[in-house]
Amino acid sequence: MATPTSLAALSGREKAAIVFLCLGQSKGSKLMQMLDEAEIQQISLSMAALGPVSPDLAEEVLGEFVGGMAEGGGLFGSQSAAERMLAGFLPEDKVSDIMRDIRAPLTGRNVWDNFNSLNEAVIANFLKGEHDQTAAAILSKVKADVAAKVLPLLGPERMAEVAGRMLDIDTLPRHVLEDLESVLEKDFLASATHRTGPDPQQRMADLFNKMDSTVFEELSQHLEKRAPESFVAIKQKMFTFDDLARLDQNSLARVMRAAEGNALPLALRGAKKEVRDVFLGALPARSREMLLDEMNTMGAVRAKEVQAAQVTLVDAALELARQEVITLPSAEDDMLVD
Repeated sequence: MATPTSLAALSGREKAAIVFLCLGQSKGSKLMQMLDEAEIQQISLSMAALGPVSPDLAEEVLGEFVGGMAEGGGLFGSQSAAERMLAGFLPEDKVSDIMRDIRAPLTGRNVWDNFNSLNEAVIANFLKGEHDQTAAAILSKVKADVAAKVLPLLGPERMAEVAGRMLDIDTLPRHVLEDLESVLEKDFLASATHRTGPDPQQRMADLFNKMDSTVFEELSQHLEKRAPESFVAIKQKMFTFDDLARLDQNSLARVMRAAEGNALPLALRGAKKEVRDVFLGALPARSREMLLDEMNTMGAVRAKEVQAAQVTLVDAALELARQEVITLPSAEDDMLVD
């Protein structure tokens, strides 16, 4: 438990936590009701980790907020103090949810949330100084779309090596998670064994789905040699933009209607001719003409914009499938039986 010693050393959240402790449970609870849930959780985390606060420091904090304090009293921020404050205005189940996050430095969730928010170039530069296995473990924990952007920045050879190691990762034991979070310079470490996902092959399929097609084709050559059986299984779980052409016309039309803004014409500008023809064939004549006109007037488009638009349509199809509005084709649908 950290012990703050000076006003300058305190973050804004820690100062807010001290103010709430000074107000006490009754008044503090009323003030907290004016915050949204994310702000409540942030202040509660700071309150729980605050530790003892000297009277002089409490006075300085309040002085900054309300112009001074005649006499400061000793405060002690703790998990129980945060829980009592929350109980004053939140239902029991909400308090339990917030306190579970606070008590679990538990899960390392904030470590990975913060890491996911970094620019991919920053992450790639960081990983370039780490061992291949460390890089693989870290990328197995981050979001699939983040990992898909970071891997190509490692260079062709290292990308293949790291991705190959990711194929072999299923469960990360406690000591590995602790080492990773120590490397990421966080205060709290994981306390139990965690899986990096419910299905490691599906996790890799999701990652490859969001990767640039040219990069994926290059990476495929390496992975087919390194782990042929695993890679075949992963490819069977992938669903790419080209796979949308295998939908029946009604389902494909539903996906196109779900596309927002200029995602559809942008995605088709960079599509293969045979795939584009299938999309256009699923539209009524007037809608088809309007779409072609929009595509023709767009001018040159960036490859990254096309890729993002295609991912948007794939995500729309996956969401419609989850809602059981459409049925996605499987790899077995194209198999021939003698």
